[in-house]
Amino acid sequence: MTTVHTFSLFLFFCSLLLAPSIIAKVQHHNFVFTKFIVTLFLYMMKMKNRHGVRQIRTGWADGPEFVTQCPIRPGKSYTYRFTIQGQEGTLWWHAHSSWLRATVYGALIIHPTPGSTFPFPKPDHQTALTLGEWWNANPVDVINQATRTGAAPNISDAYTINGQPGDLYNCSTKETVVVPINSGETSLLRVINAALNQPLFFTVANHKLTVVGADASYVKPFTTKVLMLGPGQTTDVLLTADQSPKRYYIAARAYQSAQNAPFDNTTTTAILQYKKTTTTSPPIVPFLPAFNDTNTVTSFSRKFKSLRNVVVPKTIDDNLFFTIGLGLDNCPKNFPKNRCQGLNGTRFTASMNNVSFVLPSNFSLLQAHSNGIPGVFTTDFPAKPPVKFDYTGNNISRALFQPVKGTKLYKLKYGSRVQVVLQDTNIVTSENHPIHLHGYDFYIVAEGFGNFNPKKDTSKFNLVDPPLRNTVAVPVNGWAVIRFVADNPGVWLMHCHLDVHIKWGLAMAFLVDNGVGKLETLEAPPHDLPVC
Repeated sequence: MTTVHTFSLFLFFCSLLLAPSIIAKVQHHNFVFTKFIVTLFLYMMKMKNRHGVRQIRTGWADGPEFVTQCPIRPGKSYTYRFTIQGQEGTLWWHAHSSWLRATVYGALIIHPTPGSTFPFPKPDHQTALTLGEWWNANPVDVINQATRTGAAPNISDAYTINGQPGDLYNCSTKETVVVPINSGETSLLRVINAALNQPLFFTVANHKLTVVGADASYVKPFTTKVLMLGPGQTTDVLLTADQSPKRYYIAARAYQSAQNAPFDNTTTTAILQYKKTTTTSPPIVPFLPAFNDTNTVTSFSRKFKSLRNVVVPKTIDDNLFFTIGLGLDNCPKNFPKNRCQGLNGTRFTASMNNVSFVLPSNFSLLQAHSNGIPGVFTTDFPAKPPVKFDYTGNNISRALFQPVKGTKLYKLKYGSRVQVVLQDTNIVTSENHPIHLHGYDFYIVAEGFGNFNPKKDTSKFNLVDPPLRNTVAVPVNGWAVIRFVADNPGVWLMHCHLDVHIKWGLAMAFLVDNGVGKLETLEAPPHDLPVC
């Protein structure tokens, strides 16, 4: 049985002022699949990504420019057709071209099918709270300037909750988002970090948060006062109105792990308001961790476990080790000094396994793969870094700072059982990197600090109930290990969800072969697929 939901999004991008408040609500069941048909009428060249949707055999609807499609041309349209199966909870959608996702995003909520319910008491209310990042300038101009100069882009001017900065900024007090609630009620808050470049702490003053889901997968419930979400991640929490009937700030601020790097050190707020409150006093202010409180981040991330025991790949066919981090390109001889404003007259770059990813421009990777077009990419992305070194040490050779550029993919056979060790490096600086894999969920079987040591760290693997995610926050100066089965044919981007890093090349892509038969084969490209 297939339920079809058809709708059109009309996104007018003349001013790109605030994030669209569109929420797509989907009903799902293991045996009832939900097919989406989304038509975008676009007035600039861009595309839209349904972040975290598995896109089984429908890679043409995934969205990242020059990976699964060419950009939609001005005034043209493209219909995204895809089926949601096996996912329930909170995802989101966003633009996937340049820095357009700074304002082009929204929630994508997958509800239980009628007749079933949540694996926890049904809440009285549900509210999506989408955290964003705001520049007073055009965000595309900001990244274009950084690309010209080779420097880091200017930091944002504000953070937002559902498109509004909140009370603590001069411009927006009257428009601060208010979340009403009655005493004794329980609300399901669906928190999404749509910020462009910043992991964020999140809290509600004087209230406990019970985490019940993340990235459209349920987890064993646990209670916390503070969340930390990397860009791209979602977290579902239950909040019970068990405090005095007053007004309480909902707040988010930066978690900044890169030492000496500038960042937006402001705080965005909304208000949890009890409906029968009579006070006119200011909302109660919450406690938020210090911007560099990695201990709180570690304690929070280690609490995530799948709701039930799961089947994790035990035997591994492709055992991969990917270093991730920044780099510095030497200034080209024909560039003036104002084009090389990175550290010591260089240009900032980034890489995985010393390869700085370059997107094609004439064809998408999936189009080139499907049509057998030569010369667009190679399949020699390395399974391990070309040089083994002290990845998190303080004396890394400067010879390792400049990666090679290339459009290199790693090829996987259909059904391969894959393990990827994601190792942060201290080249230029170490940092917490939110690594997102398109087309797949994966199990996070372990995380740690320092250099991954297979002889010691394998014993720490959780192969019983690890969390199922689509974005993993790799610890600063540390590592994370993920596992998945390559059961979705196509070309799938893996990248850092700090958008400045993907612009610098912190990405790669998997090419997953077709399996046997129609149900293990990539669908044919749609008739309206954009051309370059």
